[in-house]
Amino acid sequence: MKRLTSAAPWFFIVIWSSGFVVARYAFEDADALFFLSIRLLLATAILFLLTLALRQPIRLSRRDFSASLLIGISLHGLYLAGVWYAIELGAPSGLSSVITSMQPILVSLMAVRLLGEALSRRQLVGLVFGLSGVILVVLPKLSQSGGFTAETLGFLFLALAGSTIATLLQKKIGHSIPLMIGTTYQFAVAGIGLLVISILRGSTRFEVTHTSLWAMLWAVLVTSIAAVLLLLWLLNQGSAAKVSSLLYLVPPMAVLQAFLLLHEKVIPLGLVGIGMTAAGVALVIRS
Repeated sequence: MKRLTSAAPWFFIVIWSSGFVVARYAFEDADALFFLSIRLLLATAILFLLTLALRQPIRLSRRDFSASLLIGISLHGLYLAGVWYAIELGAPSGLSSVITSMQPILVSLMAVRLLGEALSRRQLVGLVFGLSGVILVVLPKLSQSGGFTAETLGFLFLALAGSTIATLLQKKIGHSIPLMIGTTYQFAVAGIGLLVISILRGSTRFEVTHTSLWAMLWAVLVTSIAAVLLLLWLLNQGSAAKVSSLLYLVPPMAVLQAFLLLHEKVIPLGLVGIGMTAAGVALVIRS
């Protein structure tokens, strides 16, 4: 059991990182936001049934319900939709994770004003490292074929804003929300919203192929359901803090998976940028 508890946070990071790669497979046969809406609605139904089966709380106070909706819109609406749509438009899957990995740094900066938390010198050094790393990653890929454009960067920074807002909301008003039913509501509100947007845009293509089905199964069962259950187990084991301390590994892990599965290559300068960003995030979250 001790070995399992030690390995679980690392397994969680691998699962979380795979979300950037599975997005690329999803878009071969479907529109990004429509695929994502189906994923979230399927995850809603499964997680609700699991919540009942595990006899977890299903009732929320009005305050917690409102907080869940706001977090769901920010995290699964802005963050997930921003990342997936940027990748559909051509942003590199692995390198996209480098930009969104700046979330802990932004949270620390904004928490100084919003939550009254102090910002250490070590965190400021982490900020400089993180920003420098992102610049080194983005600049060589800017406007190249298979690289970043102003549009894809805009959606990735929207995703970064969404995850930052969601984290601040969780710290400020979401700490009392039960994980399973709270996540269920978060999936639901984002899924419904993205479904409406997809219909209004006329972007509802979903071709049933081996690739789309496997991508959907992975996105729903692994990156949605398994991730939530694993996080719940880690909370019960008192090991959730270990996950937070390893978040700096998400970009290198996502880049490695994209290289192995999608053959996305990174130039040496990009590798330096990934390392600097990871170091910057590590300095912030371990301060």
